[in-house]
Amino acid sequence: MACAGAAAWLMGDWDSGARRARLLCAGGGVVTAGPPSWQRALGGWRRVRGRLRAEGWSLVAGLVLALLGASVVPLLLGAAGVPLLRRVRRAGEARRERERRGDAVIALCSALAGEVRAGRQPGEALLRAARDAGGLGEARSVVLAAAKFGGDVPGALTDAARQPGADGLAGLSACWRVAVDRGAGLAAGLDRLEGALRAERDQRDDLRAQLAGARSTAVMLAGLPVLGLLLGTALGADPLHVLLRTGAGLGCLLVGGVLESVGLWWALRIVRGAEEA
Repeated sequence: MACAGAAAWLMGDWDSGARRARLLCAGGGVVTAGPPSWQRALGGWRRVRGRLRAEGWSLVAGLVLALLGASVVPLLLGAAGVPLLRRVRRAGEARRERERRGDAVIALCSALAGEVRAGRQPGEALLRAARDAGGLGEARSVVLAAAKFGGDVPGALTDAARQPGADGLAGLSACWRVAVDRGAGLAAGLDRLEGALRAERDQRDDLRAQLAGARSTAVMLAGLPVLGLLLGTALGADPLHVLLRTGAGLGCLLVGGVLESVGLWWALRIVRGAEEA
């Protein structure tokens, strides 16, 4: 830490000295200095990290370990981890897309209630509210077409509710049927629907925050063997040679990897089960 701090201080001092030299040579003119070197290096690292996805880092880690341990086993394990990490990444993207669609449904209910209170007819109010609502994806175009050309708006909302995260549109369809067919107040039903959707989202976020500790603990415990390898390397035991170049080490690596994977999967499965419940 002391060496890293000294290096950062020296880089900052060198940048400031270079800026002073440029100012003196410019004779008091305006000199446009670029960002410090550490900021340029950080920007380059961020660009590389943005281009490499999670599965790409698996291959990079396998290649580095293969070079350090002089064995092809880490490279094969890194290649085997590519489809698994890709599946995890896509599941996370799908979950975020589902949450964005749910937030868009809540915003649509709020905007539609405001348009109805402003005195507009339900069809015109839905056109205005859906036109400004982003994040609905294909559901937005379907609902807009039904509202614009006098189609079956409740049916379009019910069909759009089949998309992940857009199940709140089924409640909007029910409110629309009751309001149009029986003359009930649409704004009041939308307010209740919006409140219910917001309460459900807040409850889900609160539960996820409570389970974040359990998930972090499982991941931290799964990373303890890596810390053991680093400590063994620091003590001069050369654990990579033992694990990758000897029969007993390969057996320990196989058994330990299987137990580690099963334990992490089981712990995360418990957390996911609590979230889904």
